[in-house]
Amino acid sequence: MTRDGIPRGVLLDLDGTLLDTAPDMADALNRLRADEGLGSLPFEHIRPHVSHGAPRLIRVGFGDPEPERFESLRGRYLAIYRQGLANRTRLFDGFEEVLSTLERRGIPWGVVTNKPGWLTVPLLEQLGLAARSACIVAGDTLAERKPHPMPLLHAASLLGLEPGACLYLGDAERDVQAARNAGMIPLVAGFGYLHDGEDPAAWRPDGILHRPGDLLAWLDLGN
Repeated sequence: MTRDGIPRGVLLDLDGTLLDTAPDMADALNRLRADEGLGSLPFEHIRPHVSHGAPRLIRVGFGDPEPERFESLRGRYLAIYRQGLANRTRLFDGFEEVLSTLERRGIPWGVVTNKPGWLTVPLLEQLGLAARSACIVAGDTLAERKPHPMPLLHAASLLGLEPGACLYLGDAERDVQAARNAGMIPLVAGFGYLHDGEDPAAWRPDGILHRPGDLLAWLDLGN
C-alpha cells in the first residue's frame, strides 16, 4: 500500500500516453507506401493503431504480406521513422504541467514502453525528456515485454519503490494487464490511441483519464 493511499511513483507508456507520436509514425508509413507506389492513408485511419507498433502499422499499410516481405517492409519503415523521430512528435497537451508538478513534489516518473530502446532513448533525448525521467524501460531492455509484468517490476526497482507504491498509465489493454499483474495501480489514457468502439472500461482499470491533467487530480496534487 502507498502512504496515505497516494502512489509515490508514476510510470508511463510512451506512444499514445506521454507522447503524441502518431503524426511522425503515420508520416513514415505513408512515405513507405509512396516508395511502393501507393497513395497515402488518412491520418485518422492510422492513428488508432500506433500504440501497437511497427508490425501493426505494416499490416495497416500493406495487408498481410508474406514473412520475408513483411520483415523487409518493417525494416524499411523503422529506418524511415528513425530519420524523423521528433519532427512533429510532442507531449500531449497538459503533460508538461503534469511532469513539472511531479518533479516539484518529488514524485519520480519514468517510461515503460514496448518501443525498442534505439528509438525510445533518442526520441526522449530529442524532446529533452530523457534526463528528466527517473527510468526508461524499453521493449528490448529485458527478455519480456508488456503485457508481462517484468518491465514494470524492473521500473519500480529502478525508482527504488515497491510495485504497489506505483501507478502505471497506458492506452492499451496490455498496459492494464501488465500493471495489474505487477501489483500496480492501472490507469488508462482515454486521450490515447483507442479504436472507435473500444471500451477501456472493459479492461477494468482503476481509472480512465480523459486528459493528462486528470492525473494530478488522481494523485490529489493541486497547484
